[in-house]
Amino acid sequence: MDRRMSFSTPFSKRGNHNIFPAGTPSPDASRNARRFYINNLVPARPKNWNSELMKPQQGVYPDRSPLPTVGGGEGVGIVHSVGSAVKALSPGDLVIRFPYIQGSWQTYIVQEQSMWHKIDKSTPIEYAATVSVNPVSALRMLDEFVTLKPGDSIVQNGATSITGQCIIQLARLRGIHSINIIRDKPGSDEVKERLMKLGPDKVFTEKELDVKRAKMFLGDISEPILGLNCVGGNAATLVVKFLKQGGTMVTYEGMSKEPVTVSTSYFIFKDITLKGFWLQEWKLDQAKYRDWIDYLLALARAGKLKYDIILMHPTKRLLNDFHTALEKAMGKQGSRGKQVLKF
Repeated sequence: MDRRMSFSTPFSKRGNHNIFPAGTPSPDASRNARRFYINNLVPARPKNWNSELMKPQQGVYPDRSPLPTVGGGEGVGIVHSVGSAVKALSPGDLVIRFPYIQGSWQTYIVQEQSMWHKIDKSTPIEYAATVSVNPVSALRMLDEFVTLKPGDSIVQNGATSITGQCIIQLARLRGIHSINIIRDKPGSDEVKERLMKLGPDKVFTEKELDVKRAKMFLGDISEPILGLNCVGGNAATLVVKFLKQGGTMVTYEGMSKEPVTVSTSYFIFKDITLKGFWLQEWKLDQAKYRDWIDYLLALARAGKLKYDIILMHPTKRLLNDFHTALEKAMGKQGSRGKQVLKF
């Protein structure tokens, strides 16, 4: 077998700046009959240092991987070779690792076939590499907390995120109205215009909703029964303001690092419910999780699910590519977009 170099991003202690690409000889699948050898074509994108994907490296998640370890929790790969007992996979297959575990930020991996899920080869690699966290989160939050019917409505903040973009489109496909809140920043009109192409009913900035009766903006849309919060602070309060009697707000991220503060009156007089969502808990059922992945990727292949993604064009200098991606993710090169990097 061709023993070319395998590059990875190991870290031996937790923190924001402890990841450095390193090269080692590629592994050999033939040493274990039940394993296969994967060329990790497009590992996960680094979103930003405070994102879900960076938190395992930072050490702020409760499920810490033993150190040293390799970063990255998402990605897609191409099967390079297989052991003699591997029957479900063949060289050339496109696969996503399951369950959500660290280690996708490396060129070559040897693992048990049960750890991977085969997907349709026609799937665009940028969607295959990023489907397992944000799109799945959007799908589960629409399905699990309240019963939504065509004609119902939801409200969310953080609508420009990948999860937010997926929520808009998945809701539209089900005939569910969406009210979307974005942050106040330069270029908000252009952001609104871009989001409206995904099919939402309303898009507002936080400042536009800083009024006593925000619900007057609903028009003919029914009061939302479900609110989704990934920002916290005032943006979460705005979501609560829109909820109907007995509505539910689900918090799945805290991008602003500000607490969720809700007036006592909303609990007493509106009987609202506050819940939390952590995708890790939903990945325990492998069969269902694989079905969710297949459903979402089928939508992506059909052009019914789209979101902003930057496919990094690789050079021969992975070290530079990786740190360029991180610099962009942190906004130091004018971009905070979600990126897919080829190892």
